[in-house]
Amino acid sequence: MKQVVCPDCGRKCIKHGILKSGSQRWFCKHCKVAFTNKINTDSHDLKLFLKWLFSKQLQQDMPGGGRTFRRKTAKFWSIWCLPPKIEEVYDVLYFDGIYLTRKLCVLICCSKDHVLGWYVCRAPPRVVISDGGSGFAKALAKRWPTSNHQRCLFHVFAQVRRYTTSAPKTIAGKALYELAKRLFKIQSIDDAYTWIDGLLAWREEFDDFLREMTVDENGNKRATHERLLKAEAGLLRLIRDDTLFTYLTFVDITVPTTNNRLEGGVNAQLRGMLRDHRGLSLERRLKAVYWWCYEHSPRPLPVAEILKCMPTDKTIAATYRRIMRNNRVDNILPQWGDAIVWNEFHMSTEFPIYWD
Repeated sequence: MKQVVCPDCGRKCIKHGILKSGSQRWFCKHCKVAFTNKINTDSHDLKLFLKWLFSKQLQQDMPGGGRTFRRKTAKFWSIWCLPPKIEEVYDVLYFDGIYLTRKLCVLICCSKDHVLGWYVCRAPPRVVISDGGSGFAKALAKRWPTSNHQRCLFHVFAQVRRYTTSAPKTIAGKALYELAKRLFKIQSIDDAYTWIDGLLAWREEFDDFLREMTVDENGNKRATHERLLKAEAGLLRLIRDDTLFTYLTFVDITVPTTNNRLEGGVNAQLRGMLRDHRGLSLERRLKAVYWWCYEHSPRPLPVAEILKCMPTDKTIAATYRRIMRNNRVDNILPQWGDAIVWNEFHMSTEFPIYWD
């Protein structure tokens, strides 16, 4: 049996009778106090909770319909797993977001092997690979101005396919679709220049076709082949921003051309976990994503340490209350030099007032 120590002084204790409930009493000779040693099963229960969360097990298949499991593990839903502090510098990072609702997206950053952050990572990488979400370029320029940006070629191809479809009806659409598929075969700078020349030649060949206009019922003119023009404009913008062939400019490292590491290695597993445990509230879905990301970070803490250091709903609420209370006090109390001086409202006398 594990030796019981005093909770006050930490010294070894001796047995000191048994309570009516059957619990063993212990006595500390140094402090002269008797107590019962309560067994803390939080670490064991947290392991069960994480084992269930990362599996396909259903609560209804557990003994008692999962009622005991829910009672033991309900407290762990209040924990917020924060991203670890990453000091290592990575050459390549992958960024993508997973949407839990239309207005709630978790931005995830990972390396080839681990999830590094689900807000922001500290160490600026040499290359960031993303699918080109709106606002990402500005955020990257502000946060990591020295990092290079590589657009995921698969998402570039998918964007062109969305405008042309996978079975284009026009000759121009078929030519542009085939040109987009050739993106995956570019292996050198010369190949990239050849591809760009092909895009410019495509525009020159079908220029008259692309200039065709259609008049609607209100008499307004618009491009007949607007979708092809949008696909071309997207490709030209990527070429102009130098984000389409960034991977060809590095010789000392291998830069992937897609962010499939995130799509298949992270987002697919997160979606599978949320699908297996469908019915969770939005907050619990969010915390489930946090738990998965933290357990796949480079050095996750043992469950006992997680329980000690990770914030909970209660501690976060207490922190906000304390901050708001301090702000109210700071706004009410006069600052140094703002208090009323007695001599400003009284005639000066020969008797000094030192407490002003």
